[in-house]
Amino acid sequence: MPVQLFGRRQVTDIIEIPERSGTAFRLAKGETLIVIDPRGEQVADLLAFNAADVDEVISSGRTLDYAEHIYLTKGDKLYSNRSNVMLDIVEDVVGRHDFLLTPCSFDTFKHFYPDLEPHRGCFGNLAEALDPYGIGADRIPVAFNCFMNVPVDGASGRLRVLPPISKAGDHIALRAEMDLIIGLTACSAPDSNGGTFKPIHYRIEPAQTR
Repeated sequence: MPVQLFGRRQVTDIIEIPERSGTAFRLAKGETLIVIDPRGEQVADLLAFNAADVDEVISSGRTLDYAEHIYLTKGDKLYSNRSNVMLDIVEDVVGRHDFLLTPCSFDTFKHFYPDLEPHRGCFGNLAEALDPYGIGADRIPVAFNCFMNVPVDGASGRLRVLPPISKAGDHIALRAEMDLIIGLTACSAPDSNGGTFKPIHYRIEPAQTR
């Protein structure tokens, strides 16, 4: 994908991602993305791609390796598959997010929710939203799951998916360290969201001038 120029941006109004849907947009280096849980207990899957080269993508493995812990929060950085910092968590009022589990999909529903009608989930929503940017479904990696609550048993390593601890209006803020294409959803999996589906809000703050 060719390099795209990013103009200066004013603070955006809050934008709503309706329940069980997703979107994609550009985020310029230095801009800050604020992801907001407006009603509480709702997950947002977040992806990031280098806008100049979409083969460079957010990496769970690199990030957790360098952080040396799995519960990422303010002060932690999200790395790419090339070990470059993509996003810096600059504010976080929740402190519990997941970077282990892949976006939910039709197959997720067949596996975990066989009695429910299958839904294309975050994977399908991200694939559709990212397609105009030349990013195909096979390029979708593990997402940074804002507000997702996945405790890990220290002895057995067993995972559980519990309702988020986020409350109405809670947020996380991530500053872009390169020009990015962002994918963002309002998650579609019942267990991840306490059994209900709600919207996600976001806004973008401009880069600070120095």
